[in-house]
Amino acid sequence: MTADTETLRTLITPVRYVLWDLDGPICRLFAGHPAHEVAIALRQLIEKRGLGGLLEEKERTTGDPQVVLRNLGSRHPSSDLIADLEEWLTQQELTAAAKAYPTKYADPLIRTWSRRARFAVTTNNSARAAARYIETRGLTDCFPYIYGRTQNLDLMKPDPYILRQALSAMGADPKLSLMIGDASTDFEAAQKAGVHFLGYARNERKLNELLEAGVELQHIVNDLEPVLHVVRAP
Repeated sequence: MTADTETLRTLITPVRYVLWDLDGPICRLFAGHPAHEVAIALRQLIEKRGLGGLLEEKERTTGDPQVVLRNLGSRHPSSDLIADLEEWLTQQELTAAAKAYPTKYADPLIRTWSRRARFAVTTNNSARAAARYIETRGLTDCFPYIYGRTQNLDLMKPDPYILRQALSAMGADPKLSLMIGDASTDFEAAQKAGVHFLGYARNERKLNELLEAGVELQHIVNDLEPVLHVVRAP
């Protein structure tokens, strides 16, 4: 399943700008504060407000709190409810950031690669949570640009809005840029922004999601170690 070294070298060598998704390639954000528990608490919060009738079947069963928030946001945009729920989720992500588990080889890869490429975080999580996690790992200098979810949930990936923000801030040529992500929304946003894509699939579910989205198998890794080897090579 892992992309071969030569494919990775061809993909990575020209890259001067890297857009990183947070949850997956950099860390497991909810490793110590499980996402399914956050999703349950979010539904309970909505129920306590007497608004449980707003939830449709998918929002009632998903273990992903972003699905609950985003789907509600698409039906009730720019409402006080969505603003409140987005801030509530941000606070949950800030709690999770303190307990997050780093993706294997992510820290040395980031430190090594940042010496020759400019980095940005482009995540559907809160930018504040991303910044907190990055700070806990001592990687703040590697990520001068961090872009995340706003209260306008329509601008979350797969919309390329935050990718284009990062590219503009870095003065980046999209043709020399690479997005590293683990979701179909990352791939779709990268395509729309005109940047190359490397998929990170830590399990079979993630692999299938990326393949079904159209990511080529040779552009997917299940481990960051081979990427680190390529970056460290002369």
